[in-house]
Amino acid sequence: MEPLLVHPDPPPPELARLLDLGGHTWKPVADERAALSQAPDDGWGGAIVVVGEQSDTAWALCRAIRKNDLPVEPLLLLIGGNRLDELDLRDELYDDFCLDPFHPRELEARLRHLFWRAGSGTAPDLVEYGGLVLNLETYQAVIESRPLDLTYMEYELLKFLAQHPGKVFTRETLLSRVWGYEYYGGARTVDVHIRRLRAKLGEEHASLIATVRSVGYRFGQSRWGS
Repeated sequence: MEPLLVHPDPPPPELARLLDLGGHTWKPVADERAALSQAPDDGWGGAIVVVGEQSDTAWALCRAIRKNDLPVEPLLLLIGGNRLDELDLRDELYDDFCLDPFHPRELEARLRHLFWRAGSGTAPDLVEYGGLVLNLETYQAVIESRPLDLTYMEYELLKFLAQHPGKVFTRETLLSRVWGYEYYGGARTVDVHIRRLRAKLGEEHASLIATVRSVGYRFGQSRWGS
């Protein structure tokens, strides 16, 4: 897939993190000259332009794109609420906009919609539950846009649980499904990893993994609401 053009260079860290988590290929550019000189052979796969302190440069880049000096589609703006008046009489310069600071899930949803509408790109393989997002292609995880530093087995355990919300699993089932049938570790292995996952999710989200007495563990709410 062709890379996304992202302005400015460097982009805001939270934007870079969202794009990486979403499995997007992207490249930052400082201005329209850089966008032209660094354009891939097959062109850009779309553009995300932040209208911030460098708003004149951002709008110049948008105009260059729309004049076909730099054919890019779709084009999404990130713009602060205090700059919304800059959108006046500029409807032709962008396909959609998102308020900045943005909510990660809203921005990802807008990107998916734009790519679907433009008939380009493929959605990354994600597992989402509440504020938790797991990228199955890049093995990255975030909770409310905060990156989680997980070991391989912590990630595999969290992925398995998140893919089956509301279902209760015994420790033995988790051992066989996550670690594999040939793993001979005891049930304490599961308990240790659950404890570490809860600590990394943080106090606010530790309850995502519930203990079901005398049975095992459940991720998220059961269909009975408890």
